[in-house]
Amino acid sequence: MHTKTEDLATLFDTPVERRGTWSTKWDRYAGRDVIPMWIADMDFRAPQPVLDALRDEVDHGVFGYSDPGPELAETIAAQFLDAYGWKTQPEWFVWLPGLVTGLNVACRAVGETDDDVLTGVPVYPPFLSSPVYSDRRCVRVPLVEDGGRWTFPASALEAAITPRSRLFLLCNPHNPVGRAFSREELRALADVCTAHDLVICSDEIHCGLVLDPDREHVPIAALDESIAERTITLMAASKTFNVPGLATAFAIVPNAGLRRRMHRVMRGIVHGAPGIGLKATLAAYRDCEPWRRALVDHLRGNRDRVVERINAMPGLRVGSPDATYLAWIDFRASGIDDAVGFFERAGVGLHDGALFGTPGFLRLNFGCQRSVLDEALDRMERAVAGRQDGRVGSVLQIP
Repeated sequence: MHTKTEDLATLFDTPVERRGTWSTKWDRYAGRDVIPMWIADMDFRAPQPVLDALRDEVDHGVFGYSDPGPELAETIAAQFLDAYGWKTQPEWFVWLPGLVTGLNVACRAVGETDDDVLTGVPVYPPFLSSPVYSDRRCVRVPLVEDGGRWTFPASALEAAITPRSRLFLLCNPHNPVGRAFSREELRALADVCTAHDLVICSDEIHCGLVLDPDREHVPIAALDESIAERTITLMAASKTFNVPGLATAFAIVPNAGLRRRMHRVMRGIVHGAPGIGLKATLAAYRDCEPWRRALVDHLRGNRDRVVERINAMPGLRVGSPDATYLAWIDFRASGIDDAVGFFERAGVGLHDGALFGTPGFLRLNFGCQRSVLDEALDRMERAVAGRQDGRVGSVLQIP
């Protein structure tokens, strides 16, 4: 049974106990009074249609090998056509056991050993490690920040290109800075890639989490057919519908030769996605739009709270993300050396910006119940205020 629309507004403030459940996020601080706001999964139950699909699979009781049925790609293709005007074909889909796998497969499928893979920093850490694991050279292109707003200048990308450049890894919407890049920004980046014959691999896993009504997600492959022919688009239901543990993602690859290279790299190593994840993905894309809209409303309110309160803390600064449930906090003016340790001692677990290629920043995950968020922000506020007179604020229990 689907959750009633009138119940969705309160769903995201319903407490869910995750401690002691083998949760990577929560069990990192087992036995400590630390609110985890580091790794990018949300503290909400998955949508009811997804739970129903999983329950049907469990009741069936057979967990054999699976291939995606045709209705899965057809459902996603219909949604993308409606949302983006992007016409995709079922044969373009390459199923994967996770988006990080897709990044690694793309790095191995494009170019040769010692070729260059370009990406902007800060960025989700696997963007920096996947080229290295693939015996490629990772070339970091700094994003530009002005007043908390981050951009990716096409001129900076072009300046970093060498004769060995083969692949450009893009994150849009961007993790961790939260930008949903505009059509004009994407066109400029795509033009550079076209001029230098680069393949684009675009992580668009947060595409369903654009927070502002006046913003939109634009898949870079949807700009035109020529850009699509050089693009690997990585997507999944995992972030929007909070099912990352189901190990299911997909690449959309219009270019047949590029698809063949990906399948060749995957042969004998990567065996697609599990059946239970495929069924959950179908339910997510087919049946969960009301849930997604209510989630975005909740996250928008959380974001506004984070921006207001963090910017009131001395030495801390944060921009307002267009998308995702991630805030990118600048603590360089705070005088705090080990900010991760400082806030852990205050009872809040954050992600170190150095792992994203940019020291001096912290990533905060606000995909949680509002009471938990408020408590975490209270702890941070007390800790920062406590530095002024040489103490760290007291830590309260998680509500």
